[in-house]
Amino acid sequence: MLREILDTFLKFLRTFGAMVLFFVRVFLHSPAVFFSRFPLVIKQVYNAGALSIVIIMVSGLFVGGVLALQAFANLERFNAEDTTGIFAGFALIKEIGPVITALLFAGRAGTALASEIGLMKATDQLSAMEMMAVDPVRYVVIPRFLGGVISMPLLTAVFTTIGLAGAHVVAVEWLGVDVGAYWQQLQQALDMEDVLEGIYKSIVFGIIASLLAVWEGYNAIPTAAGVGRATTRTVVITAIAVLIFDFMITAAVSLR
Repeated sequence: MLREILDTFLKFLRTFGAMVLFFVRVFLHSPAVFFSRFPLVIKQVYNAGALSIVIIMVSGLFVGGVLALQAFANLERFNAEDTTGIFAGFALIKEIGPVITALLFAGRAGTALASEIGLMKATDQLSAMEMMAVDPVRYVVIPRFLGGVISMPLLTAVFTTIGLAGAHVVAVEWLGVDVGAYWQQLQQALDMEDVLEGIYKSIVFGIIASLLAVWEGYNAIPTAAGVGRATTRTVVITAIAVLIFDFMITAAVSLR
């Protein structure tokens, strides 16, 4: 029993060490790859961001509507319906927007990145690059990583904007909250620091989701089952990591 625990711990340390070295390698080469392979980076922004825009917009619309319904139902007890905009705005900008966008990104774009790179490994395309003295990390992994990092803040902005519009429609057009009070309350309560917190979270989540996706794809077992397992691990690990870092960032901002 003790031997199995020790072997598991050592395996975790080896995997964690290899992951850290991989992440450092990606970060060190990212600036050079960004300028030298800029058209490919833009293509990956399209693949990771533009192709995810529909699910982001639909989800943002209904999440904003649900937040407005919940806020109105609870604030009505205290005759504070006019502050519905504050509740929905703060939740979307600081918390719900970045987190749900990251989870949706992992489910759509993250799995696509992992499966694409994993399939290239399973079909020996990455090995062929290495035989031709071409670094697959620089020419395959990093452009996809940069595309995901650039896409995440943009998708978060779209999600938050559509969410605020959905909350406005539900609160003002459906539930009858005064439109002037709705937006005035939100504008007066919201500070630039609140907006920056959402931006910081979206950037951090973009780095986490993109790194984990390319890591899992690059280290996938070169079989059909291995690629499938890599895509599953991408979603699961990204979701856990996003929630952990969300708590850490929120705690750091709140307790400073």
